[in-house]
Amino acid sequence: MPIKFGYWKTRCLAQSIRLLLIYTGEEFEDRRYERGTPDEDEWFQKNKKFLGLPFPNLPYMIDGHVKITQSNAILRYVGRKHDMCGKTVEEQLQVDVCENEVTDMHDSFIGLCYNDTGASPDEWEGLKAAYIENLPVTLRKFSDFIGEHKWLTGDMLTFPDFHFYEVLAQHVMVFPACLDAFPVLKTYVARFEELPAIKAYRASSDFLERPINNYYYVIK
Repeated sequence: MPIKFGYWKTRCLAQSIRLLLIYTGEEFEDRRYERGTPDEDEWFQKNKKFLGLPFPNLPYMIDGHVKITQSNAILRYVGRKHDMCGKTVEEQLQVDVCENEVTDMHDSFIGLCYNDTGASPDEWEGLKAAYIENLPVTLRKFSDFIGEHKWLTGDMLTFPDFHFYEVLAQHVMVFPACLDAFPVLKTYVARFEELPAIKAYRASSDFLERPINNYYYVIK
């Protein structure tokens, strides 16, 4: 029975999970709810209440009797199924750290996209400028951490790599030149996109190019 995966018809918190499912060869139904359509009512009035999710939210995953919400929990669940959480205790620790570091970066980006401070348009432009100014500091940390390795935790692909790739991809969509000073990260993105399953998915009609976020976000 295919996995049932649900999220808004956006990339935001879901695309990394879609990529991981594709890479691991999991068969899944990708339910994309669209804001401002009957889909919205289907989620809020029906599925949110009756899918049997312990903590109803988007994204969700239903894999047989397993019902999960929270994007990082879903990524880790799929990672565990496919031995992508590190082999040794040290590797597993690095996976845990990278998972949280990538989440911090993504949360900051989402906050800017959503304008979670309620700033006026002029104030938001100031916040955007500050974000762009500080972004190289974050990117440098990841670049130095990866160094000569292929992936976040060395030469073995682990589940945080799927989140990190997607966060980088979203940043490049909004700030096209942001990786120009970081050849390690540009190579990392190119390497990820050349993975056969990912390359095929990105070339398919199932791949969601845009939007990154829902229509009411400042950055879509």
